[in-house]
Amino acid sequence: MAKILIVEDEADLAKLVRNWLEREHHLVEVAESGIDALTHLQVNRFDVVILDLMLPELSGMEVCRRYRQALGKTPILMLTAKDTVEDKEAGLDAGADDYLTKPFHLKELSARVRALVRRGSNQPNVTLQFRDIVIDVNEFSVTKAGVEVHLLPKEFRLLEFLVRHPNHVFSAEELLSSVWESDTPALLDTVRGHIKRLRKKLDTPGEVSIIATVYGIGYKIEID
Repeated sequence: MAKILIVEDEADLAKLVRNWLEREHHLVEVAESGIDALTHLQVNRFDVVILDLMLPELSGMEVCRRYRQALGKTPILMLTAKDTVEDKEAGLDAGADDYLTKPFHLKELSARVRALVRRGSNQPNVTLQFRDIVIDVNEFSVTKAGVEVHLLPKEFRLLEFLVRHPNHVFSAEELLSSVWESDTPALLDTVRGHIKRLRKKLDTPGEVSIIATVYGIGYKIEID
């Protein structure tokens, strides 16, 4: 499960890709222009950016170049109808991590996205484990001491995000921008509510909570 930004001005294609990725349980947002893309990238965290080369206002190449100049590190998959070696070289030199030529098969797109998510998180495993909790990313399942625990989609996404960034303290604002859609009506209390429910479902009575509160700063999962 990843948070993905699609930058594509062809509405039908953007909708097709968004629906496909959402069926794979990803959290997806769409930007329709280069300027809109840079705005999204300035205020939200994403795991992958799917960036079309030909965009209004600002080209995908320029978006990529400006984002990298601003030290943006999110993996970028560039989409384009141009398939010459020179075009691919230009895209990669601008800072793209991968390159996919239109038309493409959605299954190939998914595979490229999964590879970039693994690269960006430095976590190749699809199974994450800490204490007696096991997270199966492919099956979207969580077990505690071998017993399956039902989590709502946002609870799963929040838990996975924290586990993929162990020992890092995130404020409620950062978690909101990383796990929820940017146009969501969710408030900071929503984040705190999800933290509370995760603790209720996964904490072991008498033991330290799986999610530590760093007072005045935020939350983290501690993994030795």
